[in-house]
Amino acid sequence: MKIIICGAGQVGFGIAERLSQEYNDVSVIDTSASLISTITELLDVRGYVGHGAHPDTLAQAGADQADMIIAVTLHDEINMVACQVAHSLFNVPTKIARIRSQSYLQSHYSDLFSRDHMPIDVTISPEVEVGKLVLRRISFPGATDIVRFADERITMLAVECNDDCPVLNTPLIQLSQLFPDLGATVTGIYRDEKVIIPHSNDQIVAGDLVYVVCEQEHIRRTLALFGHEEQEARRIVIAGGGNIGFYVAKSIEELQPKTRLKMIENDREKAVAVSDALRNVIVLQGSALDQNIMVQADVPDAHLMVSLTNNDQTNILSSVIAKQLGCQSNLALLNNPSFHDVTKSLGIDAYINPRAVTISRVLQHVRKGRIRSVYAVQKGAAEVIEAEALTTSPLVGTPFRDLDLPEGIRIGAVYRGDKVLRPTGDMKIKANDRVILFAVASAVRHVEQLFRVSIQYF
Repeated sequence: MKIIICGAGQVGFGIAERLSQEYNDVSVIDTSASLISTITELLDVRGYVGHGAHPDTLAQAGADQADMIIAVTLHDEINMVACQVAHSLFNVPTKIARIRSQSYLQSHYSDLFSRDHMPIDVTISPEVEVGKLVLRRISFPGATDIVRFADERITMLAVECNDDCPVLNTPLIQLSQLFPDLGATVTGIYRDEKVIIPHSNDQIVAGDLVYVVCEQEHIRRTLALFGHEEQEARRIVIAGGGNIGFYVAKSIEELQPKTRLKMIENDREKAVAVSDALRNVIVLQGSALDQNIMVQADVPDAHLMVSLTNNDQTNILSSVIAKQLGCQSNLALLNNPSFHDVTKSLGIDAYINPRAVTISRVLQHVRKGRIRSVYAVQKGAAEVIEAEALTTSPLVGTPFRDLDLPEGIRIGAVYRGDKVLRPTGDMKIKANDRVILFAVASAVRHVEQLFRVSIQYF
């Protein structure tokens, strides 16, 4: 595919890196010559210095032949105009825009992004997506990652297996026999910095990070099975009152009114605005790196410190300070992937990668076939995919035990109608089933083929 990306910041770089690795023809536009110089030196992409919404810049980048434009600059309005110009002048088929302001996304303005008005096919709101991910991590502290599929009826959990994990050294097939009513399937294992697709006779060992696909109602039972019965935090301190911090605080206030919540925000005007908008949250104006402010916010007695500022270093240091003051656990927002591998050594219990959320949303629309949802894990080493089976799919009508699945793919669940089905040897996939599977990066193209629309279908 020929793809144009407007914006060479952290998000744009991450998207360009992933798409170029998959041999797409990628062009990147940014007004910063230094950013364009960096991205073209490090990645196999073309770079253009200019304004992403200007017709001449888009023409120079080859918009007349582009299959997709992804506008992820820091400004909503530039992203919207870039998509409008790409549609009106160059007839680019797929237009994706990052929209940060919630004012544009309110439900009663839903017609704004349509072909008759602002022709944007997909809007990405990273703040909301990341906010939802933070809330899920708070609700299920035993999971290191948690993503929902199939109308939120099916969940992918990433779970660390410690030395006290009850199911260590147990063949996976025995787990199915021991817990026949538990709708959970181990689909992937991250071990020794490699992603493994397990087979029925494989065993889990201490130190594994296990990817489990389970029914939404079975999340807590699944976590308990792997030795995680951590209690949900009831005393929480949030550092950062920006879009993500406010979204999380507002949601907790509405959904979990018994939770004691305090917030630290450095900017005075923002602190006042957030305080006025929240009814039961105490907002302190000051630095999250100031121990006196931390003590005033009752961090030493908190169950959880959630650091959501727009500065990675602040999030790291505030998380470390919180633990030193006595806070039970911490969760940090980290944009820079170079920090991810050192979180454990720094004393950070868990982190959120906002760039991964945005990249996953983009991949959903780059993938061929009936792909409904995509979530990339381990820096793109594997993907959890929700795909819809059509009549022409080679998966339809054959019992699972007889399926000749390509290497590197494991099916975790099937969503049929309003029912969640756990894979068994006798099960047959039917047309219109939604299949949730785990695939290593090299097998993704096979997934696209399995769920593609055949020409005979028409």
